[in-house]
Amino acid sequence: MKLMSCLAALAILCTAVGGVIAQQEQDAQEAEAQDDAQAQDEAQPQDEAPVQEEAPVQEEAQEEAQPQDEAPAQEQPPAQDAAAADIATAENVEMTTVVSDLVNPSGIAIQPETGHIFVSDSGALRVIKFDPADPSQVTEVITGFPQDVYGKGPMYNIGPLGLHFLSKNTLVVGGGGLVDGQELLRVYELPEDGSAIPADQMKTSLGPIEAGEQSQSGEGNFYDLAATENALFVTSNGDDTKGWVLRATIADGSLSDLQTFIATKEKTSVDAPVGIAINPTGPHVVVGQMGEITVPQDSLLTFYHPESGEMLLNLETGLFDITALEYAPSGRLYTTDFAWMDTSQGGLFRLEKITAEDGTQGVQGVRIATLEKPAAMIFGTDGALYVTVFNEAPEPDSKTGAVVKFTGNF
Repeated sequence: MKLMSCLAALAILCTAVGGVIAQQEQDAQEAEAQDDAQAQDEAQPQDEAPVQEEAPVQEEAQEEAQPQDEAPAQEQPPAQDAAAADIATAENVEMTTVVSDLVNPSGIAIQPETGHIFVSDSGALRVIKFDPADPSQVTEVITGFPQDVYGKGPMYNIGPLGLHFLSKNTLVVGGGGLVDGQELLRVYELPEDGSAIPADQMKTSLGPIEAGEQSQSGEGNFYDLAATENALFVTSNGDDTKGWVLRATIADGSLSDLQTFIATKEKTSVDAPVGIAINPTGPHVVVGQMGEITVPQDSLLTFYHPESGEMLLNLETGLFDITALEYAPSGRLYTTDFAWMDTSQGGLFRLEKITAEDGTQGVQGVRIATLEKPAAMIFGTDGALYVTVFNEAPEPDSKTGAVVKFTGNF
């Protein structure tokens, strides 16, 4: 199926640093510089270069966004607002289904070196792979995961969830088939010959995060995974009063020390971190807060410091239930919306920075395509965007799921 869209764009939401965070920090620096100028008029005449030649960089994010030897802030393009109708971006996307007959596909990753696409065929309790050059050939990679049921209506059978490669043959799988407090982050060493292995043939595992002081119920449903050079971040479901993002240490190609890290519910007052990505120039941890599935348009986009867990920015999106976040090679940020309440509202969206009349920074979703219950996505080495979708499933184990491929101007 071909979808051609010429969508009016506002401004590209490229990165947290180069976008909203940097703008807010820049505004704060300019305000501080103006106060200094009034108090020290003789020391700094009005025709001297303002702000950045005197004000120190306030945090490491600012260093990346605006090095000290660059031109001053006023020479940078300002944030665009909803009136900028003359700035337009056309994805001109074409959508095709490349793999079908899946059961609630919930995670996706690209294998380094080969470019093969790995998918958590979650309800079928397996991980599969295919070559994007020939997606008709689907191969089982790991089979026999434990099974649980997720949802409050409809219900979905789930097993493996988020996926991430540490190296060509080292695959991390977020579990979803065990009860909260027993779930594992599983690490597999895949055979060079490509043969399938059973789910209990792990190289190692991390967890569980059991019930205790940090989590009243224990943690489970490791939805999505994203990594910096030295840490793997995991969105989790368990203690709904906390909304934990977990963190494991990466060293010498190995994982260790899985711990609770960011209590997103406490910081945002909204439930359920699900989608997660790493801002490519921060780096910052970018979390899509799904929110309550019974509350419309409560999803948030939130940026955190990867070492301290400090919340840097929290933005309303107007979307129902964010399930995935992915940065395109261009720097644009895309998201999927499952939209439990009304799946006709779900789909693939581009997130764009906007500025309200009062100067407040925000984001809005621009629809690229309508999708039935999208769950995960990733850009392949071919530049295409691959998205897993549940589609309408009459039963918890219905084989209605698929992987769809988008090509276009991302």
